Amino acid sequence: MPGGRRRGARRRETEAGRLTRGPLPGGMPPVDGAGAAREGGVRREILATWALAVGVLLGARLLAGADPSGLLSANLGGVAALLFVLLPDRRLRQRGETWQAMGLPWWGAGDRRTWEAWGRGALRAAAVCAVLFPAFALAWWGWAQLLPRLPEEAGRVLGPYALPPALEPRLPARLGLLALNQLLVVSLPEEMFYGGWMQTTWAGTAPGRRVRVLGAGLGRGFVATQALFALGHLVSLQPWRVATFFPGLLFGWLRCRTGDLAAPVVAHALSNLFLATLEASFLGPR
Repeated sequence: MPGGRRRGARRRETEAGRLTRGPLPGGMPPVDGAGAAREGGVRREILATWALAVGVLLGARLLAGADPSGLLSANLGGVAALLFVLLPDRRLRQRGETWQAMGLPWWGAGDRRTWEAWGRGALRAAAVCAVLFPAFALAWWGWAQLLPRLPEEAGRVLGPYALPPALEPRLPARLGLLALNQLLVVSLPEEMFYGGWMQTTWAGTAPGRRVRVLGAGLGRGFVATQALFALGHLVSLQPWRVATFFPGLLFGWLRCRTGDLAAPVVAHALSNLFLATLEASFLGPR
């Protein structure tokens, strides 16, 4: 009936209005006529926080080169971990938000939900890595074979593998310590900063705008987050580190696909460990 159709249309319009004009997480203003200006403010805040973290890290690395004791150089990873947690934590506290809202599955060490969430995330990460790692290993092997055949200057820019590798399967040295370091000092803080705070906050500026990719709804700022993730790795002063953009896409996709940070944190750590295993197997102890 005409009246029923009009009422249905009004109801759908009201629901759509709630999606596009309702309040955003953490009290951020809604996306309406002034949404572009508000989004610009959030984007500037994200970029300023990222620039501060990267700038401090770069300064620490340069200072480490002049430190004869090697103490600062040995603890650069810890400096990065603190920056990646404390800087966004300050932003969250200012807004009255929590890390749980950013996707960190943590209800306390004694809460069963914490370990169930991390267990699910570990299984999902392991499944994805089992599919992708064989292809990555082949690509890495081919790239390592190609690098020595490139002009010397190009080879130095594009990768650290100066000799044609010969396979001799072996695990990295001190594997247990390396695994703990990759999980707790590298992947967890980085994913909290990029996949948690940055990606979630950026997507929250336009919560109704999502692109579906393999079952995951990728929000505003998704690609930009992974680009900043890659550019941040240039503090190592190694140009080939920008290739981290591609695993960053995987970690960000896992964040959206699974709904929390457990899977991307574990996948990130497994990826770094797998690369270390390839380097040990093809290039020997380093």
